[in-house]
Amino acid sequence: MQLNLTKPICFFDLETTGINITNDRIVEISILKVFPDGKEETYTKRVNPTIPIPPEVTLVHGISDADIADAPTFKDISKEVYQLIKDCDLGGFNSNRFDIPVLAEEMLRADIDFDMKTTKSIDVQTIFHKMEQRTLSAAYKFYCDKDLDNAHSAEADTLATYEVLKAQLDTYDDLENDAKFLAEFSSRKKFADFAGFIIYNKEGVECFSFGKHKGKLVTEVLDKEPGYFGWLLNADFPLYTKKVLTAIKLRAFNNKLS
Repeated sequence: MQLNLTKPICFFDLETTGINITNDRIVEISILKVFPDGKEETYTKRVNPTIPIPPEVTLVHGISDADIADAPTFKDISKEVYQLIKDCDLGGFNSNRFDIPVLAEEMLRADIDFDMKTTKSIDVQTIFHKMEQRTLSAAYKFYCDKDLDNAHSAEADTLATYEVLKAQLDTYDDLENDAKFLAEFSSRKKFADFAGFIIYNKEGVECFSFGKHKGKLVTEVLDKEPGYFGWLLNADFPLYTKKVLTAIKLRAFNNKLS
């Protein structure tokens, strides 16, 4: 089954130096851009993360410091990556919780104003886990009856993710062939940021999800405790979380003036 798209969607996968969204870096990125007419465009690049790749991580994805010594940094390729995914929806495997947050951090470090407000994200892993509770290799075997060779190669994982989603649409009548539906179905809790430090309450208002202010409205906390905002900006939180907090603070300030 082909995807029913109203605008392009970019399936992508990252190989990184680790699993810390704030501190780790991309070492390989692969993007499969699918257009509404079915046309496909691929992009794969090795990236110099500018920090060492731990040996235990190299054992997972097979990329060593020597492999990326002469590769461009993410900042070097950030504009071409942004142009490729701009005005597109995004899709991936565990992308809502890892790949998109890491990509956002890299984009913001490269001084590109990455934002997801008008972007739908389809997480194929979430659909899979809701339906079958397996891994990508098992999903590929289950839905496509193929063995996933080169697992943990960004390009192989990206292509497999795209094939699995199409097979999921063929398998489950309950799944609608619509990017908006798939994005909502594959989402977990609704976060204002990617990392889950700021969540929406039942009324759709931003609240803290951690620490001493857990469950409290962000605007109320920042109003009553101004120093907390400064602490958040200087602490080890993701750049995108800080961007969201700043936007909330500015919105509240403008509301007071109006």
